[in-house]
Amino acid sequence: MARSAIVSLLGELWVFMRVRKKWWLGPIVLVLVLFGALIVLSQGSALAPFVYTLF
Repeated sequence: MARSAIVSLLGELWVFMRVRKKWWLGPIVLVLVLFGALIVLSQGSALAPFVYTLF
């Protein structure tokens, strides 16, 4: 169920960017997703202190 919600959200975002010609949103969303993944994956690891110094 969660996977279908994510796919649906990405589909709607793609349609929004395509119809309204908001292509500049793509890199912003990509960077936010990468930072979120970095924070989630580094929790509880030896890299955590180094990630927190970025912010």
